[in-house]
Amino acid sequence: MKLWAFALLLTVLIACGSTPAKMVKSAPRTGADRVLVVVNSRSAAGDSVARYYMERRAIAPSHLVRVDVPLGDEINELAYRRMIMAPIRAAIESLTVRIDFIVLTTGIPLRLNGRNGYSVDAMLAGMNLSIPPMVGFDSLWITRYRNPYYNSAEPFNSDRFAMYLVTRLDCAQTRDCLALVDRSLDARAVRGPFYFDATPPRDGTDGYAVMNRLLYAAAFRLQFRGLDAPLDTSSRFVAFPDPVMGYASWGSNDVRFDSSAYHAVRFLPGALAETFVSTSARTFGPTVGGQSKIADLIAQGVTGVKGYVSEPYTVALANPDILFDRYVRGFTLAESFYAASRMVLWKDLIVGDPLCAPYALQPQPAG
Repeated sequence: MKLWAFALLLTVLIACGSTPAKMVKSAPRTGADRVLVVVNSRSAAGDSVARYYMERRAIAPSHLVRVDVPLGDEINELAYRRMIMAPIRAAIESLTVRIDFIVLTTGIPLRLNGRNGYSVDAMLAGMNLSIPPMVGFDSLWITRYRNPYYNSAEPFNSDRFAMYLVTRLDCAQTRDCLALVDRSLDARAVRGPFYFDATPPRDGTDGYAVMNRLLYAAAFRLQFRGLDAPLDTSSRFVAFPDPVMGYASWGSNDVRFDSSAYHAVRFLPGALAETFVSTSARTFGPTVGGQSKIADLIAQGVTGVKGYVSEPYTVALANPDILFDRYVRGFTLAESFYAASRMVLWKDLIVGDPLCAPYALQPQPAG
Protein backbone atom coordinates (compact mmCIF):
# COMPACT_ATOMS: atom_id res chain seq x y z
CA MET A 1 0.00 0.00 0.00
CA LYS A 2 1.36 3.42 -0.91
CA LEU A 3 2.25 5.77 1.93
CA TRP A 4 -0.43 8.33 0.96
CA ALA A 5 -3.13 5.64 0.87
CA PHE A 6 -2.06 4.24 4.23
CA ALA A 7 -2.00 7.73 5.75
CA LEU A 8 -5.52 8.28 4.48
CA LEU A 9 -6.71 5.75 7.05
CA LEU A 10 -4.94 7.55 9.89
CA THR A 11 -5.87 11.21 9.33
CA VAL A 12 -9.07 11.48 11.41
CA LEU A 13 -8.10 12.35 14.99
CA ILE A 14 -10.27 11.79 18.04
CA ALA A 15 -11.27 14.91 19.97
CA CYS A 16 -10.13 15.59 23.50
CA GLY A 17 -12.63 15.48 26.34
CA SER A 18 -14.84 18.52 26.91
CA THR A 19 -14.84 21.00 29.75
CA PRO A 20 -17.35 20.17 32.52
CA ALA A 21 -20.81 21.46 31.66
CA LYS A 22 -22.80 24.13 33.45
CA MET A 23 -26.17 23.57 35.14
CA VAL A 24 -28.67 22.32 32.55
CA LYS A 25 -31.63 24.57 31.70
CA SER A 26 -34.95 23.27 30.48
CA ALA A 27 -34.71 21.51 27.13
CA PRO A 28 -35.71 23.62 24.13
CA ARG A 29 -39.06 22.64 22.64
CA THR A 30 -38.09 23.36 19.02
CA GLY A 31 -35.02 24.16 17.00
CA ALA A 32 -35.97 27.83 17.06
CA ASP A 33 -35.83 27.83 20.87
CA ARG A 34 -32.17 26.83 20.69
CA VAL A 35 -31.10 29.94 18.71
CA LEU A 36 -29.99 33.37 19.90
CA VAL A 37 -29.81 36.05 17.18
CA VAL A 38 -27.38 38.98 17.52
CA VAL A 39 -27.72 42.28 15.65
CA ASN A 40 -25.61 45.45 15.71
CA SER A 41 -27.90 48.41 16.40
CA ARG A 42 -25.79 50.51 14.02
CA SER A 43 -26.39 48.19 11.05
CA ALA A 44 -29.63 48.63 9.10
CA ALA A 45 -28.66 45.66 6.95
CA GLY A 46 -28.11 43.47 9.99
CA ASP A 47 -31.47 44.50 11.40
CA SER A 48 -33.20 43.52 8.16
CA VAL A 49 -31.45 40.17 8.06
CA ALA A 50 -32.23 39.41 11.71
CA ARG A 51 -35.91 40.27 11.36
CA TYR A 52 -36.25 38.18 8.19
CA TYR A 53 -34.46 35.18 9.69
CA MET A 54 -36.46 35.27 12.92
CA GLU A 55 -39.75 35.55 11.06
CA ARG A 56 -38.98 32.67 8.72
CA ARG A 57 -37.69 30.42 11.51
CA ALA A 58 -40.40 31.53 14.02
CA ILE A 59 -37.78 32.62 16.57
CA ALA A 60 -39.25 34.45 19.58
CA PRO A 61 -38.42 38.16 20.06
CA SER A 62 -36.88 37.31 23.44
CA HIS A 63 -34.14 35.46 21.52
CA LEU A 64 -32.84 38.65 19.92
CA VAL A 65 -30.00 40.60 21.52
CA ARG A 66 -28.86 44.00 20.27
CA VAL A 67 -25.28 45.13 20.68
CA ASP A 68 -23.90 48.57 19.91
CA VAL A 69 -20.47 48.44 18.27
CA PRO A 70 -18.71 50.51 15.58
CA LEU A 71 -19.13 49.17 12.07
CA GLY A 72 -16.08 47.54 10.52
CA ASP A 73 -14.31 44.21 10.20
CA GLU A 74 -12.13 44.62 13.30
CA ILE A 75 -12.64 45.31 17.00
CA ASN A 76 -10.18 45.41 19.90
CA GLU A 77 -10.39 42.81 22.65
CA LEU A 78 -11.62 45.15 25.39
CA ALA A 79 -14.47 46.42 23.21
CA TYR A 80 -15.32 42.87 22.18
CA ARG A 81 -15.61 41.70 25.77
CA ARG A 82 -17.61 44.69 26.96
CA MET A 83 -19.78 45.39 23.90
CA ILE A 84 -20.31 41.96 22.34
CA MET A 85 -19.51 39.08 24.69
CA ALA A 86 -21.02 40.54 27.87
CA PRO A 87 -24.49 41.36 26.44
CA ILE A 88 -24.66 38.01 24.63
CA ARG A 89 -23.77 36.12 27.79
CA ALA A 90 -26.33 38.13 29.78
CA ALA A 91 -29.03 37.42 27.18
CA ILE A 92 -28.33 33.68 27.32
CA GLU A 93 -28.44 33.66 31.10
CA SER A 94 -31.77 35.50 31.10
CA LEU A 95 -33.52 32.82 29.05
CA THR A 96 -35.17 29.80 30.64
CA VAL A 97 -34.31 27.44 27.76
CA ARG A 98 -30.91 26.18 26.72
CA ILE A 99 -29.23 28.05 23.86
CA ASP A 100 -27.09 25.92 21.55
CA PHE A 101 -26.67 28.19 18.51
CA ILE A 102 -25.69 31.86 18.24
CA VAL A 103 -26.38 33.58 14.91
CA LEU A 104 -24.49 36.82 14.20
CA THR A 105 -25.72 39.14 11.47
CA THR A 106 -24.22 41.67 9.07
CA GLY A 107 -22.53 44.49 10.99
CA ILE A 108 -20.94 42.36 13.73
CA PRO A 109 -17.12 42.67 13.44
CA LEU A 110 -15.24 39.66 12.08
CA ARG A 111 -11.90 39.84 13.80
CA LEU A 112 -10.19 40.75 17.10
CA ASN A 113 -6.87 42.53 17.51
CA GLY A 114 -5.77 43.41 14.00
CA ARG A 115 -5.42 41.77 10.65
CA ASN A 116 -3.87 38.57 12.02
CA GLY A 117 -6.33 38.35 14.90
CA TYR A 118 -8.88 35.87 16.15
CA SER A 119 -12.39 35.37 14.81
CA VAL A 120 -15.14 37.03 16.86
CA ASP A 121 -17.30 34.00 16.10
CA ALA A 122 -14.72 31.51 17.37
CA MET A 123 -14.14 33.51 20.55
CA LEU A 124 -17.87 33.54 21.27
CA ALA A 125 -18.12 29.81 20.58
CA GLY A 126 -15.57 29.07 23.29
CA MET A 127 -16.29 31.91 25.70
CA ASN A 128 -17.26 29.49 28.51
CA LEU A 129 -14.31 27.14 28.04
CA SER A 130 -11.38 27.27 30.45
CA ILE A 131 -8.98 27.21 27.51
CA PRO A 132 -6.55 29.97 26.51
CA PRO A 133 -6.59 30.95 22.82
CA MET A 134 -3.73 29.48 20.84
CA VAL A 135 -0.95 31.97 20.09
CA GLY A 136 0.70 31.11 16.79
CA PHE A 137 1.08 27.45 15.91
CA ASP A 138 1.35 25.42 19.11
CA SER A 139 1.29 21.62 18.79
CA LEU A 140 1.09 21.24 22.59
CA TRP A 141 -2.06 23.42 22.65
CA ILE A 142 -3.61 21.31 19.90
CA THR A 143 -2.84 18.12 21.81
CA ARG A 144 -4.22 19.36 25.14
CA TYR A 145 -7.30 21.25 24.07
CA ARG A 146 -8.97 21.40 20.66
CA ASN A 147 -12.66 21.89 19.93
CA PRO A 148 -14.62 19.65 22.38
CA TYR A 149 -17.17 18.84 19.65
CA TYR A 150 -14.57 17.79 17.07
CA ASN A 151 -15.41 14.45 15.42
CA SER A 152 -18.49 14.07 17.59
CA ALA A 153 -21.27 11.85 16.27
CA GLU A 154 -23.94 12.96 18.76
CA PRO A 155 -26.37 15.88 18.57
CA PHE A 156 -24.94 19.10 19.99
CA ASN A 157 -25.84 20.25 23.49
CA SER A 158 -24.19 23.38 24.88
CA ASP A 159 -24.39 22.07 28.45
CA ARG A 160 -22.72 18.83 27.45
CA PHE A 161 -19.89 20.48 25.51
CA ALA A 162 -19.64 23.77 27.45
CA MET A 163 -19.54 25.86 24.28
CA TYR A 164 -21.83 27.25 21.58
CA LEU A 165 -22.04 26.72 17.83
CA VAL A 166 -21.74 30.19 16.33
CA THR A 167 -22.61 30.94 12.72
CA ARG A 168 -23.42 34.16 10.94
CA LEU A 169 -25.65 35.51 8.20
CA ASP A 170 -23.16 37.86 6.57
CA CYS A 171 -22.76 38.66 2.90
CA ALA A 172 -21.59 41.27 0.42
CA GLN A 173 -25.21 42.29 -0.28
CA THR A 174 -28.23 42.15 2.03
CA ARG A 175 -30.19 40.25 -0.61
CA ASP A 176 -27.56 37.49 -0.47
CA CYS A 177 -28.15 37.07 3.28
CA LEU A 178 -31.91 36.88 2.80
CA ALA A 179 -31.33 34.29 0.08
CA LEU A 180 -29.19 32.26 2.51
CA VAL A 181 -32.22 31.97 4.77
CA ASP A 182 -34.51 30.99 1.89
CA ARG A 183 -32.08 28.35 0.65
CA SER A 184 -31.84 26.84 4.10
CA LEU A 185 -35.60 26.42 4.29
CA ASP A 186 -35.83 25.21 0.69
CA ALA A 187 -33.10 22.58 1.16
CA ARG A 188 -33.98 18.99 0.35
CA ALA A 189 -32.08 15.72 0.73
CA VAL A 190 -30.63 14.79 -2.66
CA ARG A 191 -27.95 12.34 -3.82
CA GLY A 192 -25.63 15.13 -4.85
CA PRO A 193 -23.51 15.93 -6.66
CA PHE A 194 -20.87 16.58 -3.99
CA TYR A 195 -17.85 17.85 -5.93
CA PHE A 196 -14.27 17.55 -4.65
CA ASP A 197 -11.44 19.25 -6.53
CA ALA A 198 -8.16 17.73 -5.31
CA THR A 199 -4.61 17.79 -6.57
CA PRO A 200 -2.80 14.53 -7.43
CA PRO A 201 -1.96 12.51 -4.28
CA ARG A 202 1.47 12.83 -2.77
CA ASP A 203 3.29 11.05 0.03
CA GLY A 204 4.10 12.85 3.23
CA THR A 205 2.56 13.99 6.50
CA ASP A 206 2.66 17.76 6.06
CA GLY A 207 -0.61 19.67 6.36
CA TYR A 208 -1.09 20.14 2.63
CA ALA A 209 -0.66 16.44 1.88
CA VAL A 210 -3.00 15.44 4.70
CA MET A 211 -5.78 17.85 3.71
CA ASN A 212 -5.51 16.80 0.07
CA ARG A 213 -5.91 13.14 1.08
CA LEU A 214 -9.03 14.08 3.00
CA LEU A 215 -10.64 15.33 -0.21
CA TYR A 216 -10.18 11.82 -1.59
CA ALA A 217 -11.51 10.32 1.64
CA ALA A 218 -14.61 12.51 1.56
CA ALA A 219 -15.43 11.53 -2.01
CA PHE A 220 -14.83 7.82 -1.34
CA ARG A 221 -17.02 7.82 1.78
CA LEU A 222 -19.96 9.46 0.02
CA GLN A 223 -19.55 7.16 -2.99
CA PHE A 224 -19.64 4.19 -0.62
CA ARG A 225 -23.02 5.43 0.61
CA GLY A 226 -24.29 5.46 -2.97
CA LEU A 227 -24.18 9.26 -3.29
CA ASP A 228 -22.93 11.15 -6.33
CA ALA A 229 -19.49 12.45 -5.36
CA PRO A 230 -17.20 13.18 -8.32
CA LEU A 231 -13.52 13.71 -7.54
CA ASP A 232 -11.43 15.79 -9.95
CA THR A 233 -7.64 15.45 -10.09
CA SER A 234 -7.13 16.74 -13.61
CA SER A 235 -4.50 19.25 -14.67
CA ARG A 236 -7.10 22.06 -14.74
CA PHE A 237 -9.12 23.88 -12.08
CA VAL A 238 -12.67 23.41 -13.30
CA ALA A 239 -16.25 24.04 -12.20
CA PHE A 240 -18.64 21.09 -12.15
CA PRO A 241 -21.13 21.61 -15.01
CA ASP A 242 -24.24 21.22 -12.79
CA PRO A 243 -25.26 22.84 -9.48
CA VAL A 244 -23.71 20.94 -6.58
CA MET A 245 -24.87 19.96 -3.09
CA GLY A 246 -21.34 20.08 -1.71
CA TYR A 247 -18.04 21.62 -2.77
CA ALA A 248 -14.48 21.46 -1.44
CA SER A 249 -11.32 22.66 -3.13
CA TRP A 250 -8.05 24.49 -2.57
CA GLY A 251 -9.54 27.68 -4.04
CA SER A 252 -6.88 30.20 -4.93
CA ASN A 253 -4.24 28.09 -3.14
CA ASP A 254 -4.44 25.62 -6.01
CA VAL A 255 -1.59 26.13 -8.49
CA ARG A 256 -4.16 25.36 -11.21
CA PHE A 257 -6.58 28.01 -9.90
CA ASP A 258 -8.82 29.63 -12.48
CA SER A 259 -10.87 32.56 -11.19
CA SER A 260 -13.47 32.15 -13.92
CA ALA A 261 -14.02 28.52 -12.97
CA TYR A 262 -14.24 29.41 -9.27
CA HIS A 263 -16.92 31.98 -10.00
CA ALA A 264 -18.77 29.53 -12.24
CA VAL A 265 -19.53 27.05 -9.42
CA ARG A 266 -23.28 26.93 -8.71
CA PHE A 267 -25.13 25.33 -5.81
CA LEU A 268 -28.35 23.54 -4.93
CA PRO A 269 -30.40 24.74 -1.91
CA GLY A 270 -28.76 23.37 1.21
CA ALA A 271 -25.27 23.04 -0.31
CA LEU A 272 -22.19 23.25 1.93
CA ALA A 273 -18.68 24.31 0.93
CA GLU A 274 -15.14 24.54 2.29
CA THR A 275 -12.12 26.00 0.53
CA PHE A 276 -8.63 25.56 1.92
CA VAL A 277 -7.81 29.28 1.77
CA SER A 278 -6.15 31.15 4.63
CA THR A 279 -8.05 34.46 4.45
CA SER A 280 -11.25 33.50 2.66
CA ALA A 281 -13.36 35.31 5.30
CA ARG A 282 -11.08 38.33 5.78
CA THR A 283 -13.93 40.59 4.68
CA PHE A 284 -17.36 40.53 3.07
CA GLY A 285 -16.76 43.91 1.49
CA PRO A 286 -15.22 44.70 -1.88
CA THR A 287 -11.55 43.84 -2.42
CA VAL A 288 -8.99 44.07 -5.19
CA GLY A 289 -6.73 41.06 -5.56
CA GLY A 290 -5.84 38.68 -2.78
CA GLN A 291 -7.08 35.18 -2.09
CA SER A 292 -10.46 33.78 -3.12
CA LYS A 293 -13.34 34.71 -0.79
CA ILE A 294 -16.32 32.80 0.57
CA ALA A 295 -18.45 35.91 -0.04
CA ASP A 296 -18.37 35.04 -3.74
CA LEU A 297 -19.61 31.51 -3.10
CA ILE A 298 -22.50 32.93 -1.06
CA ALA A 299 -23.46 35.18 -3.97
CA GLN A 300 -23.22 32.12 -6.23
CA GLY A 301 -25.79 30.23 -4.17
CA VAL A 302 -24.10 28.24 -1.40
CA THR A 303 -26.14 27.74 1.80
CA GLY A 304 -23.33 27.11 4.27
CA VAL A 305 -19.61 27.78 3.99
CA LYS A 306 -16.55 28.00 6.23
CA GLY A 307 -13.80 30.59 5.98
CA TYR A 308 -10.96 32.13 7.98
CA VAL A 309 -10.42 35.73 9.08
CA SER A 310 -6.61 35.39 9.06
CA GLU A 311 -3.96 32.67 8.68
CA PRO A 312 -5.31 29.57 10.52
CA TYR A 313 -2.73 26.92 9.43
CA THR A 314 -3.98 23.70 7.84
CA VAL A 315 -4.83 22.20 11.24
CA ALA A 316 -7.87 24.50 11.45
CA LEU A 317 -9.36 23.64 8.07
CA ALA A 318 -12.64 21.73 8.10
CA ASN A 319 -12.11 18.01 7.51
CA PRO A 320 -14.33 17.38 4.46
CA ASP A 321 -14.53 13.66 5.25
CA ILE A 322 -16.30 14.49 8.54
CA LEU A 323 -18.19 17.54 7.28
CA PHE A 324 -20.17 15.85 4.54
CA ASP A 325 -20.51 12.56 6.41
CA ARG A 326 -22.29 14.28 9.31
CA TYR A 327 -24.44 16.39 7.02
CA VAL A 328 -25.84 13.49 5.00
CA ARG A 329 -26.44 11.56 8.23
CA GLY A 330 -28.92 14.24 9.31
CA PHE A 331 -26.83 16.61 11.42
CA THR A 332 -27.44 20.35 11.16
CA LEU A 333 -25.26 22.73 9.19
CA ALA A 334 -23.66 24.04 12.38
CA GLU A 335 -23.10 20.59 13.86
CA SER A 336 -21.53 19.37 10.63
CA PHE A 337 -19.04 22.23 10.36
CA TYR A 338 -18.06 22.19 14.04
CA ALA A 339 -17.70 18.41 14.16
CA ALA A 340 -15.32 18.76 11.20
CA SER A 341 -13.21 21.52 12.79
CA ARG A 342 -10.41 20.82 15.27
CA MET A 343 -9.98 24.36 16.56
CA VAL A 344 -11.88 26.65 18.91
CA LEU A 345 -10.94 30.19 20.03
CA TRP A 346 -9.13 30.60 16.72
CA LYS A 347 -9.66 32.00 13.19
CA ASP A 348 -12.74 30.06 12.01
CA LEU A 349 -15.95 31.63 10.69
CA ILE A 350 -19.04 29.75 9.46
CA VAL A 351 -21.77 31.35 7.38
CA GLY A 352 -25.27 29.89 7.27
CA ASP A 353 -28.44 29.07 9.18
CA PRO A 354 -27.31 26.67 11.93
CA LEU A 355 -30.63 24.79 11.82
CA CYS A 356 -30.38 23.79 8.16
CA ALA A 357 -30.60 19.98 8.08
CA PRO A 358 -32.19 18.64 4.88
CA TYR A 359 -30.98 15.08 5.48
CA ALA A 360 -32.55 14.90 8.95
CA LEU A 361 -35.80 13.87 7.29
CA GLN A 362 -34.05 11.14 5.32
CA PRO A 363 -31.02 10.17 7.42
CA GLN A 364 -28.33 8.10 5.76
CA PRO A 365 -26.90 4.96 7.41
CA ALA A 366 -23.61 5.28 9.25
CA GLY A 367 -20.61 4.25 7.20
